[in-house]
Amino acid sequence: MEEVIDVAVVGGGPTGLMLACELALAGVRVRLFERRSTPVRESRALTMHPRSLEVLALRGLEERFLSRGRPLPTGHFGLLDTRLDFSGLDTAFRFTLFLPQAVTEALLEERARELGVDLRRGHAVEALRWDAEGVELEGSAEGQVFSCRARYVVGADGARSAVRRLAGIDFPGTETTRTSMLGDAVLERPPSAPFLAINNAHGNAVIVPLGQGSLYRAIVTDALREGTPLREPLTLEELKTSLERVAGSDFGMKEPQWLSRFGNETRLADTYRRGRILLAGDAAHMHYPAGGQGLNVGLQDAMNLGWKLAAVLREGAPDALLDSYHRERQAVGRTLLRNTEAQSALMGFTPETLALRELMNGVLRNPEVNRHLAEHLGGLDVTYPAPLLPAPPDTRAPLPEWTGRRLADVPLSLADGGQRRLYAGLHSGRWLWLHAKGGPRVPPQGTPGWTPRMETLEIDAPRAESPLHGVGGLLVRPGGHAAWAWAA
Repeated sequence: MEEVIDVAVVGGGPTGLMLACELALAGVRVRLFERRSTPVRESRALTMHPRSLEVLALRGLEERFLSRGRPLPTGHFGLLDTRLDFSGLDTAFRFTLFLPQAVTEALLEERARELGVDLRRGHAVEALRWDAEGVELEGSAEGQVFSCRARYVVGADGARSAVRRLAGIDFPGTETTRTSMLGDAVLERPPSAPFLAINNAHGNAVIVPLGQGSLYRAIVTDALREGTPLREPLTLEELKTSLERVAGSDFGMKEPQWLSRFGNETRLADTYRRGRILLAGDAAHMHYPAGGQGLNVGLQDAMNLGWKLAAVLREGAPDALLDSYHRERQAVGRTLLRNTEAQSALMGFTPETLALRELMNGVLRNPEVNRHLAEHLGGLDVTYPAPLLPAPPDTRAPLPEWTGRRLADVPLSLADGGQRRLYAGLHSGRWLWLHAKGGPRVPPQGTPGWTPRMETLEIDAPRAESPLHGVGGLLVRPGGHAAWAWAA
């Protein structure tokens, strides 16, 4: 009899690895297929945003990443001169973390192997067949055919996703209208600023150190070369010439380690779910890499999908729970596309765009506007309005404004006199029920047939200075968003 696994994850980048970790944490049998035989050395993404660091902290993993990265207290929106200030945000991570994607993947793979994930490199999935009970996968590995059957398949295999294509999920959007250049190379005369960003009538350029001696990344959009087809190979001479034109110097660029061209093609999957096939990360959304958001939104997709898929497979949760993944995360994907299109427009070179940039630089000096965009870019403004579980049977006065709210890692005073932080109660990947001493003791229930895995903490009534002041009970989803809250 053919072996049947619970979930086959296709794609071993950050999204696929994070999802595999979430599933394995819940005891789900997961097999991860990655078409590349060895880990990718190049790092297209370089930063992790505050919400992604919170996602890692929800599982107790943040220190692994913080120890390898470099905190940066500001970010940018559309390369505007006025930087986004993260220092006052409601999070323990008031910064972006400079961390090459290759390191992120290595750390997530380390965690996946600790949890027993079956990771198979050099396996390219080439065919899918599905029925009401599961999905058959077929593909090739080192010239040999392989196949397996899974109860669910998740495509986390990038913007050119084979899973999305094989599932027949449409990917509407816009074609590339502008291309940019990327080069990782040695600079003999690097700029004095640790982060150089230029936008003028000739184009735009960003130069950042990669933390490896004199190796830097240069990203350049040349107004004279923005129509160059993606398929045309990028040469060192072209990059140097364009950098000289935009920035006034090529900074002694030599010894390129990686040269690439990318565009502003923008697409969003029609659905994140077709039966037992789901999409996550770049397989579901493709956009211009403005603000470094792709990897981060992919990690957050994985967190949202992971615990829901585990609940269906391990707890008897209704299959319809997976539809909430599509509803919640496609809305985030749509907002992401509008965000990156707006930034792309701000990074233009016409006199009208340069005038708009000057205006927006002034607007961003308004602290409230700056904070709004910083929260948005950092992924801290996402809410999920549907509670997913019914209210507890003896709920007192409900607090509907809490439903779906992202929760920061607030300190808790326990009823037994101990101290704990909120996220520590979520490390297991279970729901968390907080109830104040003297409040309702009956734990929240699931739907018929579904008894959610749940941790319970009895806390002292939150004091006036606590963000939880006035809350007598709080049900927290495994992904760190409030499901229900009720008054003390």
